[in-house]
Amino acid sequence: MPVLDSEQLNTFVAVIDAGSLTAAAPRVFLSQSAVSEQMRKLEARVGVPLLTRSKVGVTATAAGDRLAVYARQIVALSDRAMRDLHDDALEGELRLGVTDYFRPGDLATLLSRLNVAYPQLRLHVTVLKSGAIEAGYAAGDFDVGLTMRILPPKAAASVPLPRKQKATKTSQSLRRERLVWMGASGLVHHRDQPLRLLVLPDTCSLHQFTIKRLRAAKVPFTVAHVASGVAGLQSALAAGLGVACLNESALCEGVAALASGHKLPALPAVEFQLLEPRHGESGFVTRARDMLAEQMA
Repeated sequence: MPVLDSEQLNTFVAVIDAGSLTAAAPRVFLSQSAVSEQMRKLEARVGVPLLTRSKVGVTATAAGDRLAVYARQIVALSDRAMRDLHDDALEGELRLGVTDYFRPGDLATLLSRLNVAYPQLRLHVTVLKSGAIEAGYAAGDFDVGLTMRILPPKAAASVPLPRKQKATKTSQSLRRERLVWMGASGLVHHRDQPLRLLVLPDTCSLHQFTIKRLRAAKVPFTVAHVASGVAGLQSALAAGLGVACLNESALCEGVAALASGHKLPALPAVEFQLLEPRHGESGFVTRARDMLAEQMA
């Protein structure tokens, strides 16, 4: 019986999580053609189709879903074995503050992967707005803070940044995404009517940015719904209640990017970042920060 290749499995997991071969490529530091070749070889090895390809990306087949469960475990165990051989296991308690906007569709998957890879690490995760995380981090409520900031208009958007990018004086960059106007799939906005805007509370920096951008572009709008979190905003979008400005990874079932015909103002990118280490930070927290940067990029 053929033996599964761990490198191919790692790439397979990246493809499933990213939703396309192109988006997966930078996550595993390969070209798109190399990712495609690895997936071709993996499907030939197992003898069944694992991915359904379309113009908008890829989804797992039923067999692919089953293999993905094992693939995540195999990749995680491989990582654990290497860390153990190099005495690099993590054991302890870590208080993590994460912005609600960070990869809302697969944050649970990431936390599950961390649990498998670092079973002795006790994570206490709090999901808040970036401003609240920054304040809590400054007060010592969190060991590590992951926040989102809106980039200047000309900053590059597309792919995640390299996983091992060094920390700057202010933060460690993890990934960049486009901001997108989105609504229910097939939503039609009549431009002679005010835009029905869906937002988070007005203490949210993205809420403030969105309002400012619409006013600057002189787009008539009304706040039709205020959700307490991104998950609630996604539900309101899918229900067709209106339009929202969110980061690209918030696109989900029933929600799509609006076509250019809606004539809404252009949007910049956002950057997700780990807040800078505190002076005198423990070695455990520093190692945990590096681990999170690798796993979450």
